[in-house]
Order: sequence, then structure tokens, then C-alpha cells
Amino acid sequence: MTVLGGFLGSGKTTWLRHQLHEGVFKGAFVIVNEAAETPVDDALLQGSSNLAVLAGGCACCVGKEDLIALLHKICDDRSKQTEHRLERIVLETSGLADPGPIVEAIRTDPILVHHIIVSETLVMVDALHALSQLRSEPLGRKQIEIADCMMVSKIDDANPDDLARLLATLHVVNPGAQIFGTVKGTEVPLPDFSQAEPEHLAEVLNEVDLPPIFPSKLALDETIDWTSFSVWLSALLHSRGNDIVRVKGVVRTPAGRLLVQTVRKVVQSPEILPEQESREDNTIVVIGRGYREEDLARSLKYFAGAS
Repeated sequence: MTVLGGFLGSGKTTWLRHQLHEGVFKGAFVIVNEAAETPVDDALLQGSSNLAVLAGGCACCVGKEDLIALLHKICDDRSKQTEHRLERIVLETSGLADPGPIVEAIRTDPILVHHIIVSETLVMVDALHALSQLRSEPLGRKQIEIADCMMVSKIDDANPDDLARLLATLHVVNPGAQIFGTVKGTEVPLPDFSQAEPEHLAEVLNEVDLPPIFPSKLALDETIDWTSFSVWLSALLHSRGNDIVRVKGVVRTPAGRLLVQTVRKVVQSPEILPEQESREDNTIVVIGRGYREEDLARSLKYFAGAS
């Protein structure tokens, strides 16, 4: 089993999509865990013939029971197979999940311990935001500390000096982990960071002092067009970008089905998705802290001119 972790917006799905396209996880059973009730990433991972979605709770806590039950079923089904038996599971965790308790739950389960070997814990690291997360997000630190391997994404967009400092910091936080670079899921060489000065991080980050991060779902009905939504999103990120950790969803526009994604104040280039019917189109998941869910919907309607 491969456990794929990383903070919100670090590039987990992009990396996994590329691996599936390249056949790296050919024949694997892919499990996608999303904190929000409305899943988005499953629509992007059609390269896997075996795909299950666990939505509405992180697999390290609220969704742990559902994950264990699903793994029991997978192992039970595999035990009945005589040919073409399943050999690999890939779990893409929620960006709010701590991989440590997930791995521990599998290794201590009296049934799963005899069927599943957690061979690697891969953690995606966002080259643009990871230093800030290491300073301020206890969960971001936990994810990196548990990693067997760190995949640093978006290095083509990172400032060279900031990237070198990040790499030096990652090596200090988790000296035993391998570190690789990726751009849109493709492995690329990392720069030399041997002379870089690592960030001096506080010894303890107190989660109690931080408001909780939570997901909100926004439905874009016929009263909200693409122009109104894009103006609202720009205004939201400009005013509350440090609180809005992640925005993700599929919106139907005159140009087609667009995958919309943001990380903090950075808006990623929209991606046109293949045409297909999906009940989750025109649904946006906003993940952040320090605001009320009802205020998001109210402000969107205000920008759209809806009462």
C-alpha cells in the first residue's frame, strides 16, 4: 500500500493522475479520501479502473472506520481471487489528514496486518507555500515528519533562494526521507541546497490557538454565471486569501467544463476537462478558517446580483 499525503493544494491529485497515466500504479485499487461531503478528485482520476471515494471526513479520524471497513472488503475480495489478484492499493488522503494515525490503524488491525504492507508514505510538499505552512500549520509539520519520501511540487514557479531554504528545512525536519522534485507530476532534478540555511522553526506549534479548518460547499445555480463567480472569487482571495486555504471544483462555462483550483491567494490555470455528465459540476468546495459558511454563500449571491 502507498499512502499519499500532503497539505491542501500541494499537488497530490496532479501527481497521482500523472502516475496513473504513465502506468506506474497499473491495476492498483485507488482510494480517494476527501474531507468535504462533495468529492471532486474522483472526477479527475478516471485512469484507474478500481476507484473508491471516502468523502465527508478525514481517514485519520472521522473517516477512519469507513476506511478500515473498505480495506477489509478489498482484502476479503482479494482472498477469493485465483487469477489477476490485486497487488497494490494507493490511498490519496485528504489535505487535512495526518498519515501517521492511518498507517498505525492499518498496522494494528488484527486482520489488515496479515494482508496489507504499507510500503511507503509519500508526502507532497508545495514549493510555494510549504515554508509558511511549516511556520504556522502544525498539521503540515506532522505530514512532513511522517514521510518516507517527499515530492516537492511546483518547483518551476518557486523563487530559487526560497526553494533552497525549503529543501534545507525539509532535510532538517525529516533527515531520513528522500526528497524529489516534480512539475505537474513529472519528476525533475532538484537544485543543490547543501549551502542553504534552513528555516529556524519553533519547537512546538500549538493547534489549540488556531481556528479549525473546515470545508464548505457552494452550489452555482442558474443565477450565478461564470463572470460573476470569477469576479467574486478574485475579490474573496484578495480580501481573505490567508484564511481561504483551498478552493476546488468543476464549473460549466461557455468554454466547457473547467477545473478551478486555488491555494491561498494563488489561482492555478483553469483546466478544461473532458465532457461528461457529473452531478458535481457547478459545485465548489472552499476549505479554510475564520469565517462562517453562510457568509460565503451570501457574498457570492451579492456579487451575482441575486437576492
